[in-house]
Amino acid sequence: MSGAASTIYTKTGDDGTTGRLFGGRVGKDDALVEACGDTDEAVAVLGSARRALHEDGQLELSQLVQRLQRELFVVGADLMTNPRARDRAAPGLSRVTPDMVDALERAIDDLVARRPLKPVFIVPGATRASAAIDVARAVVRRAERHTIRAARAGADVSDQVVVYLNRLSDLLFVLARHAAGEVDEPPSHE
Repeated sequence: MSGAASTIYTKTGDDGTTGRLFGGRVGKDDALVEACGDTDEAVAVLGSARRALHEDGQLELSQLVQRLQRELFVVGADLMTNPRARDRAAPGLSRVTPDMVDALERAIDDLVARRPLKPVFIVPGATRASAAIDVARAVVRRAERHTIRAARAGADVSDQVVVYLNRLSDLLFVLARHAAGEVDEPPSHE
């Protein structure tokens, strides 16, 4: 074995800033960092959902959730890209693309065609998987709000990121209904 062990800490964030993709730093309390933190939280919650789906034998939905987790890393990278180096961001790897949004819309349309939505609000919690997906949906909505707040405050935010987050929250709502399967989901009112 070689001598030096790698460490996870860099100490560069001890001053209250964090690094941007392709250089530069921004305060950890910046709205873009908040939005990026929200996407990270959504990835983690979707991990719980993916595991529950897998355990329930809903492998197709589990694979879709994993794809969405990976795409949220792209969203985070796009949010944290140094605006002066945006041209260096790779489509689909560090920059959200219109094709990514189109894929979300196709997934929504496919799932709704297979299981039409009830015209009521649902009380989450029918299954572990559906509950976790509903939590992720709420976190993604928060990411969308933080992203819009950052853009309105003057941050360089890709329009595609905002659209992606909006569509993703829609897909997560539909996906949660599928994850519930045949379990009865109570409406928000009697």
